[in-house]
Amino acid sequence: MPPSGTDLPAPVTGGLSVAEVLGTAVLGGAQVLAGVRGLGRTVTRLNVMEVPDILPWVKPQELLLTTGYPLRGEGAGAPADPRALVDLVAALDDRGLAALGVKLGRYLDAVPAEVLAEADRRGFPVVRLPDDVAFDDVLEQVLTELLNRQAAVLARGEQVQRALVEAVLDGGGVPEVVGALVRILGGAVLVTTADGRVLADAGSEAALEAAYGSDCFEGTGRFRTERERPGAHGHPGMRGNHVVVPVVAAGVEHGRIVAHSPAGALGEDDVHVLERAATVAALALTRQLAVRAVESKYQGDFLRDALAGRVDPEAAVSHAAALGWDLDRPLVVVVAELDPPPDDADPALGLRPVIERFTAAWQSVVRPVDPHAPVVGFTQEVVALLGVPEDGDVERRVRELVRAVSGDGGGGRRPFSTGVGRVAATPAALGEAYEQARTAVRVGRRTHGPGATAHFDGLGVFRLLSLVDDQRELDAFVAEVLGPLARPDDADARDLLRTLEVLLETGLNVAETARLLHFHYNTLRYRIAKLERLLGPFTSDHELRLGLMLALRILVMRGSG
Repeated sequence: MPPSGTDLPAPVTGGLSVAEVLGTAVLGGAQVLAGVRGLGRTVTRLNVMEVPDILPWVKPQELLLTTGYPLRGEGAGAPADPRALVDLVAALDDRGLAALGVKLGRYLDAVPAEVLAEADRRGFPVVRLPDDVAFDDVLEQVLTELLNRQAAVLARGEQVQRALVEAVLDGGGVPEVVGALVRILGGAVLVTTADGRVLADAGSEAALEAAYGSDCFEGTGRFRTERERPGAHGHPGMRGNHVVVPVVAAGVEHGRIVAHSPAGALGEDDVHVLERAATVAALALTRQLAVRAVESKYQGDFLRDALAGRVDPEAAVSHAAALGWDLDRPLVVVVAELDPPPDDADPALGLRPVIERFTAAWQSVVRPVDPHAPVVGFTQEVVALLGVPEDGDVERRVRELVRAVSGDGGGGRRPFSTGVGRVAATPAALGEAYEQARTAVRVGRRTHGPGATAHFDGLGVFRLLSLVDDQRELDAFVAEVLGPLARPDDADARDLLRTLEVLLETGLNVAETARLLHFHYNTLRYRIAKLERLLGPFTSDHELRLGLMLALRILVMRGSG
């Protein structure tokens, strides 16, 4: 935080409002003819209209000056075409110009009423310039004011950056940066992860309530980074306005800084301030990430050893307590595993940052409900050891956590599947519960598709099959029962297996199976005869049918069905 007594410069803007420009000495006699609502528009440059086809040469936030000469109609002394002038005002407004300043009397006697009406409708200021003012004087004085203002913005940004750097060098982190920004900007300030998880916030209770109450946030408290563009702006559903700036280091976006003003007082100058602040926030975040990476590796190695039974249970409880974890209670092991990315996913997106964000998301939603629960990221999964809720409703607790982590799917988040093991009454039972949760993830994804949440006790026959430790015995059973159809690399075998699977699922209902597979009834009859030649009379032998169903479940469980 800034040292006590640090003087921070007052807020300024990088440009002048139209009202401020008209308040300069050189334009003291100017008259606003229309568009009074637009006097707050920002002016950052000036231009002079010397030709009728000015549109290719104008830029946003310009004050365009004209003597009216290019606005005349064709022929000497011809009046201006009102329709053409209306179109010109509309085009200038569409291009983001700040205002149009016109000298009347010499080439243009008056601005047509239709033009003024269009300017009023758009809130586009049309100003009558004083008769005795030269454009050179206007350019010189207004540009001088603009340069002074922009110099003040740069000075303020540098001073703010120095104050924030001091806060970080004094040992502060993201919370201290956020607190300093609130003292500078007022309102509420938040720093989020790249996918919108809030890392730190500060501000008055009313300002924070206004920020979180806008539709910029999900109900889970996640900032919708995927739709809130950088810069200063407001929109329907937001009280006031905000500034959003990305926090980038080494070409990687680590998060966003969001400053919110319930009064809508933030402007382009604050964008500049927050861009300076983002470099300091990037320093604090990368330092925090480096420390967290070391801690996560240490915690991950310990939890792996504990789940694998390589740590004495009593020692595990004691060591976990030193990490802030409580293992001396009934626990539920939850495994959340990222689903495979789509075929068109960007190969440049590495897995490690995704896993880090995924782990941070789980930690942020688990911590409020169970602050002593271990939540650790492994290579492609996150493992959480949750205490059993007071009401014993484990399914509800897991469902709420999964919903909070997945949210509305925004922010570049990857879909994931979740598995839940049985309650582990003692630390010695955690390893078995972990394997149960992993089995539930794998089988749940295979049977219900990506994004599934499966509980080990709800796996049915898969639960029994998962208890068979000898994988070779299961493979031998599949080969024995399915014979030539047990070859996963044979397309014809896979096709026949699909027919067999649907036929068994429908209870040998030939008509329903034909409908589901889009086969002609006689075609399916032919396939059934071929299957019985290969496998035996399963339509009449219920023991053989049971064996075939088990073999198909084994294929699904090992991921080749």
